[in-house]
Amino acid sequence: MFQNTTIKVGVVGTGWIIKGLVKLLNASTDMSVSGVLTRRDGKIEGLEVPEDIVYKIPELLFLNSDVIVVSTGDPIYSTAIIHEAFKYNLPVVTMDADTMVTTGTWLSRQGLITESNGDQPGCLAVLRKEVLEMGFTPIVYGNIKGFLNKNPSIEDMNYWSNKQGYSLSSVTSFTDGTKLQIEQALVANAFGVGIAQQGLLGFQTEDFVNSSYELAEIAEKIGTPISDYLLSRTAPPGVFIVTKHMEEMRNELRTYKMGDGPYYHHCKPTHLCFFEIPGTIKKLLRHNEILIDNSDRPTASVGAIAKRKLIKGDFIPNGIGSFDTRGEAIRIKDEPNHVPIGLLQNVVVKENVEEGQIIKFSDIDIPDSLATTAWFKILDSLDANLENKLVIN
Repeated sequence: MFQNTTIKVGVVGTGWIIKGLVKLLNASTDMSVSGVLTRRDGKIEGLEVPEDIVYKIPELLFLNSDVIVVSTGDPIYSTAIIHEAFKYNLPVVTMDADTMVTTGTWLSRQGLITESNGDQPGCLAVLRKEVLEMGFTPIVYGNIKGFLNKNPSIEDMNYWSNKQGYSLSSVTSFTDGTKLQIEQALVANAFGVGIAQQGLLGFQTEDFVNSSYELAEIAEKIGTPISDYLLSRTAPPGVFIVTKHMEEMRNELRTYKMGDGPYYHHCKPTHLCFFEIPGTIKKLLRHNEILIDNSDRPTASVGAIAKRKLIKGDFIPNGIGSFDTRGEAIRIKDEPNHVPIGLLQNVVVKENVEEGQIIKFSDIDIPDSLATTAWFKILDSLDANLENKLVIN
């Protein structure tokens, strides 16, 4: 299927990723843009498609598409749209780790869905496949971050938003580490590995390789491979994996300039986001290849952490990219009552929450949504022996 026919790609979202993907698809000989679904009004600058295929009604997009690509950064909206797409038997590719780590487990039970290559989780999945094929055993799945400010000012974020062309919420989620925490929680779930601690370790370093080996040493002390990151201004903007290999292969690996062992460093120095989506689409449609998803039994989530003291009655319009909250990777069993930051949207605080505290469902009034329902169905399907009984008030 789709070997010799043009693939009709419907896209959801109108941000940087989708605009770039549209340009690629417009130049493609075997794929085309069948439509764009948006919630925006008026003409969308930089979106290079005819206005008559910019839709507000999802059904119009679904009826004209072979596959749907979703990149919105809004897990509540994306969950609802993906669920509707499955009703039309459409496969879905996401570049939306926010959604995947929030409701991806539930969505994977409803239809065919994969996170794309191009962002850090997808790039790690590709690199993982490569090292496994060579007989290496992964110990650390690493993200590389160049800058981190857990509580940036709105003035700085407005400046960088205008300079880089990203939305204010996107730039804020990049800067305060929420996006990275989401990505690495997804990686932990996808590959069945752990996290060393809440919020990850994230060593700051100018010695990229040796610091990655330090993460490996910690993973071995813990007794499980880990998903984590390094904070370095000099490291490349990609991903890395630290591995081990058979002891009897040390000499051969030394010959090929891999070092003396026992740890070996593998790096993909770039992640090219939308440039790598078309390849994922083809592999999904032609081979049903799921590159990476949140797994059927996730152990990690991303909890919402208060950036400031939240007072009873405060209204929080959005969690991701907010000046009220940021996200930290957590073990679900440690904090079963936490609110995943992807669900924190249009909520009212009903109990005071101190700065730095994890927000729990008992702290807020949260609107009903399919995404929230999906989250609790995921919890219900996990082991019943969570350390604390789930309490929803």
